[in-house]
Amino acid sequence: MVTFFNILITLVAINAILLIFSVNRTNKKNTVTADKNLQGSASKVYPIDLSSSNYKKAI
Repeated sequence: MVTFFNILITLVAINAILLIFSVNRTNKKNTVTADKNLQGSASKVYPIDLSSSNYKKAI
């Protein structure tokens, strides 16, 4: 029983350490991509023309 808890606590600690490193790395990547997005050109957004679409009845 003690061996089980030792293994469980060890795995939980490793998981917590990996989670902390992952969150820190993600925050750094978001700031870099945000800076690149500010420099890029704006994308074009086209309106949807719903009146010209033909819809079929389901029944």
